[in-house]
Amino acid sequence: MGLGNQTCISEFLLLGFSRERGTNMVLFAVVLCMYLVTLAGNTLIIVATCIDPRLSTPMYFFLCNLSVLDIGYTTSVVPQSLVHIVTNLKSIPFNRCIAQLYIALFLGSIEYFLLAFMAYDRYVAICHPLHYKIIMSRSVYLQMIMASWLFGLTNAVVHTTFTMRLRFCNNNTINHFCCELLAVMNLACSDRFVNDIGLMVSGVLVLFIPCSLIVLSYVYIIRAILRIRSAEGRHRAFSTCTSHLTVVILCFGTTMIAYMTPKAEASSNRDKMLSFFYAVVTPMLNPLIYSLRNKEVKAALTKIMERKNVDLLR
Repeated sequence: MGLGNQTCISEFLLLGFSRERGTNMVLFAVVLCMYLVTLAGNTLIIVATCIDPRLSTPMYFFLCNLSVLDIGYTTSVVPQSLVHIVTNLKSIPFNRCIAQLYIALFLGSIEYFLLAFMAYDRYVAICHPLHYKIIMSRSVYLQMIMASWLFGLTNAVVHTTFTMRLRFCNNNTINHFCCELLAVMNLACSDRFVNDIGLMVSGVLVLFIPCSLIVLSYVYIIRAILRIRSAEGRHRAFSTCTSHLTVVILCFGTTMIAYMTPKAEASSNRDKMLSFFYAVVTPMLNPLIYSLRNKEVKAALTKIMERKNVDLLR
């Protein structure tokens, strides 16, 4: 039962992607492989940043936090979805659904602020390289991390509280593979005006402001890069930003389409695909993007694998 006895149902039914057994078995194998790659890739990033002294900089500290968030976010969604894919049990208790919604909101919100702080870090590194260690001191980037987690916590608590105040009547079927905020809100049989206002405010604070800060940072970064005389210098400077910029486009692009598209243009199947992309695909791609396009990360990962091979030979 919900908070304050506001709901008439005790569980939700998640429809998932398909009801055909053959399709579900293929989907199970694909999602499981993607989940394992996500866990392995992000764990390697965390280990590399923790043991390699060359990666003890603010940028890689942010990257380590991003990997932690990706593991937590995808783990809050995928295991439950895998169970639903291979079994006839499609139900999820009301309280567990709300908990899944809260964790996804909490970790997802942190990521947007974290990406904005990573953009600021790149701005300082390229536009003020001589003052980088002073501006991005340990206390400063730790405060940035703490601010990200605080903003994420606040956003998740507000939306979860508003959602639990809603009344859910007879319809408990969610056309989704997880307890996504909009999908749950659409089942409410009570007035959701406060929830919609909360979504608008959250869209500005959690999406628009961080995205604007990222755009502003890259405007100054590009201006600074264009002032570099040598082509090699420009390429080297911009190459330090391409991984972060790719992740920003993947993360903000899919979320903005899902949450900021007019309702008339939205569809359940499209929303499911977008949610699948930023809940499963993006966490898997993030470590691949950073490791494939970053020499320091590749060197650290190579060092780890070489050390592991030596230990196995012993």
